[in-house]
Amino acid sequence: MTDNRNTILAVILSGLVLIAWQYFYNMPQMERQRAQSQTQAELNKSAPQPAPGSTTPQPGSTPSATTPAGQPGAAQPIVSRDAAIAATPRIKIETPRLSGSISLKGGRVDDLSLEKFRDTVDPKSPAIVLFSPSNTAHPYYAEFGWVAASGSTARLPDRETVWHQEGSGSLTPDRPVTLKWDNGEGLTFRRTITIDDRYLFTIKDDVTNVGSAPVTLYPFALISRHGTPEVSGYYILHEGLIGYLGDKGLQEHGYKAVAEAPILGNGARGFEFNVTNGWLGITDKYWAAALLPDTSARLKARFLAEPGAKARYQADYLQDPQTIAIGGTGSANARLFAGAKEAGVVGINFPFAGHGGYNKQLGLNHFDLLIDWGWFYFITKPMFLLLDYFFHLFGNFGVSILLVTVLIKLVFFPLANKSYASMAKMKSVQPQLQALKERYPDDRQKQQQEMMEIYRKEKINPVAGCLPIALQIPVFFSLYKVLFVTIEMRHAPFYGWIKDLSAPDPTNLFNLFGLLPFDPTHIPVIGYYLALGVWPIIMGITMWIQMKLNPTPPDPTQKMIFDWMPLIFTFMLAGFPAGLVIYWAWNNLLSVIQQGYIMRKNGVKVELFDNLKATFVPKKAAEKT
Repeated sequence: MTDNRNTILAVILSGLVLIAWQYFYNMPQMERQRAQSQTQAELNKSAPQPAPGSTTPQPGSTPSATTPAGQPGAAQPIVSRDAAIAATPRIKIETPRLSGSISLKGGRVDDLSLEKFRDTVDPKSPAIVLFSPSNTAHPYYAEFGWVAASGSTARLPDRETVWHQEGSGSLTPDRPVTLKWDNGEGLTFRRTITIDDRYLFTIKDDVTNVGSAPVTLYPFALISRHGTPEVSGYYILHEGLIGYLGDKGLQEHGYKAVAEAPILGNGARGFEFNVTNGWLGITDKYWAAALLPDTSARLKARFLAEPGAKARYQADYLQDPQTIAIGGTGSANARLFAGAKEAGVVGINFPFAGHGGYNKQLGLNHFDLLIDWGWFYFITKPMFLLLDYFFHLFGNFGVSILLVTVLIKLVFFPLANKSYASMAKMKSVQPQLQALKERYPDDRQKQQQEMMEIYRKEKINPVAGCLPIALQIPVFFSLYKVLFVTIEMRHAPFYGWIKDLSAPDPTNLFNLFGLLPFDPTHIPVIGYYLALGVWPIIMGITMWIQMKLNPTPPDPTQKMIFDWMPLIFTFMLAGFPAGLVIYWAWNNLLSVIQQGYIMRKNGVKVELFDNLKATFVPKKAAEKT
C-alpha cells in the first residue's frame, strides 16, 4: 500500500509540474508573442490614442540643474504612420541595413525600418519598424540640439522648428547631409549628420554667434518612446531603459521601475546620474536605440517616465555649457545607435572573441552589455562564439548546434565515462539487490543498509546516473540564453519544417501534424497544453531510450518517476525553442551510444532491447516466452 501510495503521489506531482510549467511559461509566452505581433502590425495603422511630445532637458533655476521642460500641448489626433511621414518635409535615409527618413520639422530621426529583419520568417513580410513619428500609434524617435541657460531669451530650434537642407539628396554612408536654421537674432545653427553602413548616426551641431551678446548653451540628446511596449517578461532578459554610466556601472531599469521611481520635477519620475564615459538608451529583445556621447564628455544623464493617457519614457543627457562669444562658434558631437543588436556589430568584450564592433571601434564603456548575456556570460558568450564560428563554416545554425554538442560531449568525456562506468557496475549488482529484497521483504531499513554496503564494496556511486544530466544543466541554460536573446538565432532555419530555431516546433501531434485544418492551441482552457511537435516527440523518445539503458531502480516510486520523466520532459520542452529541443535529442542519442559502449567495455550486457520489450510485454507473458 505504501508503494502504491507513493506511486500515485509521484504521478500526481508530475502532473502538477507539467500543468504549472504550461501555465507559468507557455501560456504567458504565447500571449506575449501574439501581443507583440499585433503591436508590430499596428505600426502602420491608426490608433485612437493621444501622443505627447518629447521633454527636452533644460537647465533649471541654476545652470547645474536639469528639470523637464513644460508639458506638451493639447493631444493631437492619431494618424497612420505613412500619413505622419508624409505630413512633414523629410530627408531620406538609404543604407544596406536601414531605410527611413529624417524629419526637417524638429530635425528628428523618427522614421527607421530595419531592412535585414522581417516581421516573420517570410522574406516578403514587412520590415521591422524601429522609429515612428509623433502622432502615430507608437511614437519612438531621437532628438538632438541645444538648450539655453536659465533666464536666457535666445530663440533656439525646438520640435516645431523647420530646418533647411543645404544641398539635396538622401543620407547614405557615402553622403552626409547638413541642416541649417537661422534664429534671426544672430545665431545660426547647422547640423551635419553622417551614417555608416550599419546602425551608427554621427551628429555634429554647430552654432555661430554674430549677434550683439555672448550666449551660453547646453548640448543635449534624447531618445523618447511613447506608450509602454509589450515585453517578454522573463527574468533572464532585460527590456527597458539601459546604460553603462561611468563608475555607476550597468544600469537596467524596466518600464515599470522607471514609472514608479522618485519624482524629479514637473510630474516626471526617473533616475539621474552625473557621470563621465557613459552611454544610455532603450532596449528591446532584439533591437535598441542608444546615445553614444564622447567618452570624455561629462553628462547629466536621466531615465524618465512621464505619466499621461499614454506613458512616455525617455533616456537623455545634458552636457556641460558652452559660452559662445560674439563672432565665435560652438560645437557639439553626438552619436546614435539605432538598429539590431548583432553581436558582431555591437561587439563582444571577451578574450579571443574577435568581435570588436562599436565597443572597440569607438572605445565605448562595455557597449557589448547592450546584449543581455546574463550573469553566466562566461558560459553564454563562448557558447555563442562557438555556434557563430560553425555557422560561418557550414551556413546553418542547426548544424552548429549539433557540432557544438559533439564538442561538449568530448570535453565532458572523462567525467561521463566515470559516471557510466559506475552505472554499469550498478547494473551488474542488480541480482544482489533483488536478493536483498527477497531476503528482507518487510525491513526497508535493513535493505538500505545492505544495499549501501554492496555499493561501498563494489565502489559504486549510487548518484552517478545524475551526473550526465547535471553536466547538461549549465550547457542547456547557456544554449537557451543564446537562442533566446541573440538576434543571430532569430529566424535561423534548420532543415525541413524548422524555419526558426529560436521558436517552438510549429508542428502539432494533435492536428496530425497539419493534416487536420485547425490549431489545437486555440482551443479554450486546454489549448495551451496541446502544443507537441515532432522534435519534442523525438526528444522524448531518445530520453526514454536512454532511461531504458539504466538499471531499474529498486524503489518502485523511483522507478515510476523515471518511467514518467521522458513524457513530462516532452511536454515541458514542447514550448521551448526548437534549437534547444534538437540539442537535447541529439545529446540523448550521443549519450546512448557512449553509455552502450562503456557498458560493453565493463563486461555488462546491454539490455536495451530487452528493457524496451519488457515495457510493452506484460511480465507474466514475458516469463512464459
